[in-house]
Amino acid sequence: MDEQRASAALAALGNRTRLRLFRLLVRAGGDGLNVGEAQRHLDVPASTLAHHFAHLTRAGLVTQERRGREVVCRADYGAMNDLVGFLTEACCTGLRLEQADPDAA
Repeated sequence: MDEQRASAALAALGNRTRLRLFRLLVRAGGDGLNVGEAQRHLDVPASTLAHHFAHLTRAGLVTQERRGREVVCRADYGAMNDLVGFLTEACCTGLRLEQADPDAA
């Protein structure tokens, strides 16, 4: 994952309702939830919920599948793991100044 994708994902999760929605989808597992179920769990108006689902989908954290009249939403666990990996990839490796151009030293 690159910085731009990580930044977009973190920005999407930076809203309390979207964070709650994403965590709800994570708890729901691979079966996901339809929009009505998510609305009942979070007590958020349908139009507001659609707006938040759109943000999470554009950030690559949620997938949506239409099944007839119903839309099933799922957390994208690959994207979630990529984001966590991006955040922790250099964990505890020590600090050193990074330069944009390695030949500039």
